[in-house]
Amino acid sequence: MAGSKDVTFDPWDPAFLADPYPAYAELRARGRVIRYEATDQWLLPHHADVSALLRDRRLGRTYQHRYGHEEFGRTAPPPEHEPFHTLNDHGMLDLEPPDHTRIRRLVSKAFTPRTVERLKPYVHDLADELVGKLVEAGGGDLLTDVAEPLPVAVIAEMLGIPEADRDRLRPWSADICGMYELNPSEESAAKAVRASVEFSEYLRELIAARRKEPGEDLISGLIAAHDEDDDRLTEQEMISTAVLLLNAGHEATVNATVNGWWALLRNPDQLAALRADHSLVPSAIEELMRYDTPLQLFERWVLDDIEIDGTTIPKGSEIAMLFGSANHDPAVFTDPGRLDLTREDNPHISFSAGIHYCIGAPLARIELSASMTALLRRAPTLTLAAEPKRKPNFVIRGLEGLRVEMG
Repeated sequence: MAGSKDVTFDPWDPAFLADPYPAYAELRARGRVIRYEATDQWLLPHHADVSALLRDRRLGRTYQHRYGHEEFGRTAPPPEHEPFHTLNDHGMLDLEPPDHTRIRRLVSKAFTPRTVERLKPYVHDLADELVGKLVEAGGGDLLTDVAEPLPVAVIAEMLGIPEADRDRLRPWSADICGMYELNPSEESAAKAVRASVEFSEYLRELIAARRKEPGEDLISGLIAAHDEDDDRLTEQEMISTAVLLLNAGHEATVNATVNGWWALLRNPDQLAALRADHSLVPSAIEELMRYDTPLQLFERWVLDDIEIDGTTIPKGSEIAMLFGSANHDPAVFTDPGRLDLTREDNPHISFSAGIHYCIGAPLARIELSASMTALLRRAPTLTLAAEPKRKPNFVIRGLEGLRVEMG
């Protein structure tokens, strides 16, 4: 089977980053599983395989619940990266049962549908306020003026982080998320470690304050959460959960917002249809998340040998599930390269699937709906002011900015 010599899939090539979808079509044509030497991974480009393997217990986000590093054929992370891995490895996204089951159950006791629903007025009021300022200014950067501040403020409000501290959250998050790219540099690792230490220390102090004086916030809820066996979250689990909720709770929403509006501005017929009929907002959000997927790749370790289309993938391997490719698979989506805001059959996997399905998906949909509705209502003449630049990232797909003006 062909390897990395086919340069059409090149996660570090600006041309690929600008539009990876033609390369995905080539990958899908080549087969169901492709060995990619540059990252020592097996690429999965088809929707059916990605959807099935997200639910397959022979794969895991970690292997350490079953194997040691050497036993699994892997080397331990460098000691200097330890603060990042301590933070990351105690979050439920990177755990497997039974730890994942226990932590998700406890977090769900605090992160309830009622909690999310209670935030709705706050989300809509804030979206309206942010868009109002953008309109009054005659335009600006949709990324920094609306897309970023909305979900950061919402998750900070939910966690109970004081307003005066909130400007520190986005830089910490950005530095930590740099480690989720393919083959991150030592510079990225050093930034992630520093952010992990600072963020953890900050949350440790906040948790101590909430233990003394509980509030109505999610941190207080995590402290109080326990089950019938009196199982509780450890302090490290609470810190890792809060960081995960912040990072996952805004990175995808920020990028879904700007990727989505950039797609709308490039498809004026669809934008015109949306402006004419705001009832399309729910289906538009799903279609935009499919059309230009905010999280392009999700990794899994192979815990037991698996076979895909006659190819054995041995234990110890790493699989890269290509969400962006799966969301453009013509076997599932009719005319996948076309933006269709009325698309009814839309089983995109942008929120993942299985036990690691995004716990914050309902909140993300509320935020995306609030900002889109406010922009449609208050900025009906919004147009592009400058061609945007792509961030030089592959896994977390976004823009450097999106300059707009009132036409």
